[in-house]
Amino acid sequence: MTTVDATPGGSASTEEAPPVGPLAGDPSIFGLGSFIAGSVTLGLALVGVVPAGVLGAPLAIILAATSLGLLMATAWCAILGQSAVAAVFGIFGTFWLSYAVLVLGLDHNWFAITATAVLATVRLFLLTWLIIIVMLTLSTLRLPSAFTAVFALVDLALLLLLLAYEETSAAGVPSSGLLKAGGSVVLVFAALGAYLFFSASQAGTGGKALPLGPPLMH
Repeated sequence: MTTVDATPGGSASTEEAPPVGPLAGDPSIFGLGSFIAGSVTLGLALVGVVPAGVLGAPLAIILAATSLGLLMATAWCAILGQSAVAAVFGIFGTFWLSYAVLVLGLDHNWFAITATAVLATVRLFLLTWLIIIVMLTLSTLRLPSAFTAVFALVDLALLLLLLAYEETSAAGVPSSGLLKAGGSVVLVFAALGAYLFFSASQAGTGGKALPLGPPLMH
């Protein structure tokens, strides 16, 4: 928005007014907070805070807070013209939403998937999202390296979970060791996400952003 003022000599000068309303905000604070909530609850579930096999335990947070929050942040970024950040939040938002749909669908037999095909369905889900997040990691190497580290840890967590379901026992139970390892990695990238959150919050409240590291690609 521009304002036009008269100078002492009578001529008009144009000044750029500071942005107001949503254009003055930073959607990454909200988006990162939503991402952290889902990551913490999933990581804790995987490392054994809830009984093994209780896949629905983190869904209340993942569905109502993380998925919704990330998609709201995506829309906010799109309004601001921040296409790269909108893509990141949108991809992660749909990841968490699809996880919730997968768990609810398997628990309630929404998709008519037979019991013998459940494990293959979970593997398909994990492999698909591993490919997508690796693609996201490689395509965003111009971002500060802290973001690349988060994406790489998400890749590692998905790989460990995929391997856990590849090493399923004869009774249909995935490898508990690999599940817990994957959960630990989830908690690590949640902690790194918290660092990014504090950096954005510092900048958003008038302070100085925390160092995020140089990008791996210029």
